[in-house]
Amino acid sequence: MSSDGNKKQFWKRNAAKVPGSIQHVYGAQHPPFDPLLHANLIKAGNKPPPATPGKPKKATTFQEFESITSDAWDVGDDDDELLAMAAQNLNIEVVMETANKVIENHSKQQEKQRQDDTTEVEQREEDTQEEVAEDEEEDEEDEEDRVEEGDVTSPEVSFASQSSPYTDGRLVKSHSEAPIGSPKDAAGERAALHRQRSLPHRPPVIPLVARMADQNTSGTPAMTEREASRLDKFKQLLAGPNTDLEELRKLSWSGIPRQVRPITWKLLSGYLPANAERRESVLQRKRQEYFGFIQQYYDSRNDEHHQDTYRQIHIDIPRMSPESLVLQPKVTEIFERILFIWAIRHPASGYVQGINDLVTPFFVVYVFEYIEEEVENFDVSSLQEEALRNIEADSFWCMSKLLDGIQDNYTFAQPGIQRKVKALEELVSRIDESVHRHMQHYEVEYLQFAFRWMNNLLMRELPLRCTIRLWDTYQAEPEGFSHFHLYVCAAFLVRWRKEILEERDFQGLMILLQNLPTMHWGNEEVSVLLAEAYRLKFAFADAPNHYKR
Repeated sequence: MSSDGNKKQFWKRNAAKVPGSIQHVYGAQHPPFDPLLHANLIKAGNKPPPATPGKPKKATTFQEFESITSDAWDVGDDDDELLAMAAQNLNIEVVMETANKVIENHSKQQEKQRQDDTTEVEQREEDTQEEVAEDEEEDEEDEEDRVEEGDVTSPEVSFASQSSPYTDGRLVKSHSEAPIGSPKDAAGERAALHRQRSLPHRPPVIPLVARMADQNTSGTPAMTEREASRLDKFKQLLAGPNTDLEELRKLSWSGIPRQVRPITWKLLSGYLPANAERRESVLQRKRQEYFGFIQQYYDSRNDEHHQDTYRQIHIDIPRMSPESLVLQPKVTEIFERILFIWAIRHPASGYVQGINDLVTPFFVVYVFEYIEEEVENFDVSSLQEEALRNIEADSFWCMSKLLDGIQDNYTFAQPGIQRKVKALEELVSRIDESVHRHMQHYEVEYLQFAFRWMNNLLMRELPLRCTIRLWDTYQAEPEGFSHFHLYVCAAFLVRWRKEILEERDFQGLMILLQNLPTMHWGNEEVSVLLAEAYRLKFAFADAPNHYKR
């Protein structure tokens, strides 16, 4: 009990220290108020309540501390005045007037800042417009030069004159992908591009779909003046009584306009004669001949010695791409007939997996003659029966012409592919020894990934739009499918050297090489690939003979 009494006496003696009691807290803006120093400032109405009678007034803690440390404090008249000012009651009107002035000054400063910012932005836009105008003048001069010179040179010169599609790590869209618009719209877009380039660099964002000009094989992007000039040259060349095939090859090497691609492919593949008068009769005869084969052979697909071939074709077609096209029942029937007739007429090889992919580019290109919309989303069965028959027969004969040059790729044991893969290995060892040794170190055999490159002509590695552009050059290049394709594969492999050298095991290398990221590729990437292959072809003109077989 005595201890409880002591506790009570302690709290009585130290009432100011009772837990939970309210204490004044003074900050930097509120100096402590000392009644002894500022007794003269206390008005009568503001006097503190009188002390309880009989109890002496206790000194404050601050007074005690001040008396102990009197040598550390120098309270002068100036300090008294400052403290007195802090202790005076402020007039409410003065406070409001001061506050209003502060707000008004702040608003004026903000308005002035906005005006300055607006002036700066307008000045930047004027500077940007001037830069855009200068760039447009330079582009027009470059376009005129390319129109006059770029299309009549050899492939080597034309590729040397083309600018790289990569600038400062950014992929630059070609002129063929620019939509037609008013000059004002174009200037606005270019101004936006300048402003974008002035911003800090940010990691690139991978688009969900490919660029508009390349996202489908049949889309019709806006044509530039240069492309219109190229199209005119094709039309003039094709309109003559006898087409100069050598000149047509030179013109086609850098790509063929969609409008004239069907007739150009038929001429370059040897399906149609150069003489214009004979073309119609040849087409009629070849188409009738093909459907004669259908009547003669197609019913035998269920015979015992042919049913295995037909069954394999029937299994392989649904695995092709684009699925939205090949899975249409009408398209499936056409592909089955084309592949089965070719296999029956070429017993030395018969049908081999991989040949089925080679039908698609021809079929898609020849559909272009009858439609303008996207072929992937087009209902082929809506075409007239005569058009479908023509497309089917033309695709068969042009695919046959292609396979005639690489048939040893599909004969027993596929010796043509074996030789090409070996030649690719030797070529890469000379082009990029680091890549070659890296794959050797991790025991990656070229046959394990390059067999498909040769068997399917890179069709499983590239989007269909890129394959069609690639085949423009293959059709124009002498021995394009049988010989030039080797250099394209070498350039394609070395193109991924950075990614290859980053992989540190067999499994990682194989996954990379079988799933190369080309989904968003377009004409620019294919053109760069072809230019590099063309360079390799001439750089290794003294290569061993098996490079050229």
